[in-house]
Amino acid sequence: MLTRENFQFARQAGATHLVAHLVDYFKGGDLNPRDNQPTGTERGWGLAGDPKVLWSLDELIDIRDAAAAEGLKLEAIENFDPAHWHDVLLDGPRRQQQIENVKTLIRRVGQAGIPIMGYNFSIAGVCGRTHQAYARGGAMSVGMEGPLDTPMPCGMVWNMVYDADAGPGSEPSISHDELWRRLDNFLGEVIPVAEEAGVKLALHPDDPPMPTMRGQPRLVYQPELYQRVIDLKPSRANALEFCLGSLAEMTKGDIYETVRQYSRQQKLAYVHFRNVTGKVPFYRETFIDDGDIDMLRVLRILKENNYDGVLIPDHTPQMSCSAPWHAGMAFAMGYMRAALQALER
Repeated sequence: MLTRENFQFARQAGATHLVAHLVDYFKGGDLNPRDNQPTGTERGWGLAGDPKVLWSLDELIDIRDAAAAEGLKLEAIENFDPAHWHDVLLDGPRRQQQIENVKTLIRRVGQAGIPIMGYNFSIAGVCGRTHQAYARGGAMSVGMEGPLDTPMPCGMVWNMVYDADAGPGSEPSISHDELWRRLDNFLGEVIPVAEEAGVKLALHPDDPPMPTMRGQPRLVYQPELYQRVIDLKPSRANALEFCLGSLAEMTKGDIYETVRQYSRQQKLAYVHFRNVTGKVPFYRETFIDDGDIDMLRVLRILKENNYDGVLIPDHTPQMSCSAPWHAGMAFAMGYMRAALQALER
């Protein structure tokens, strides 16, 4: 996806900034087509990357410069590869080595002049979603058809396989308190590095936001739990990858008060600007103008609280044409551009 043609498409659609994914979510996932966001099966999305190869500074600079050549600023890298930090999430024997991986990556992101590193501190990851004709006009989109608590097999974390040769059995479940302990330890070690590197670490809420998935606990599955993350390690570098869709899918809270609470604190690193209908465990991703969220109201709240960061469509329904992904993104970008212009008048 990180090609000159796609950079040109993004700029033509009105984008000014780029949030890049370097994880290959589709590797070895035969039932996980590359022309849409990943959903996968109970075996996950696919295979994690090479545990011995971290993203290099030259690679990050090359992406930054290629985007800049087409008029885009590289604002963030989103998600660490499970190959590089699975034992941080699992508290496994290679945890300390992989904490050093994360620190190295944060330093390189900062050295490349990229201000944000998005991440999702989750054992089961983004799982349990379905792909059907959920959206307006029968457009293919993503949703959820009920809970998924099938145990997660050994060798898997973050909905990807990091050890294809792992033996039979499943990863043991842990408590919510244990997961929060792991996050606390993680932030305690990496926030000082991020501060020194000039990088914000931006935490995505759980997607789907269920208390558990695959028998594993979730961190931010209700809006108030974001405050716990902020209070855990008060720092400019401890920020939020603020996904409107995931927050609206939560069973508690008011999406507008949630936007107001966290934007007032200046904790939003960037915003996933997408819409949904319904709550977990039954919801549907919609076109940006067709869901439960009043997106213009969200923009007004962000403006009131002087939010000056990036909005991204994140993902959209696919439209019926020869370029379904591009058409869906173009529709969302057009709506966002018009909404931002209307807000200034």
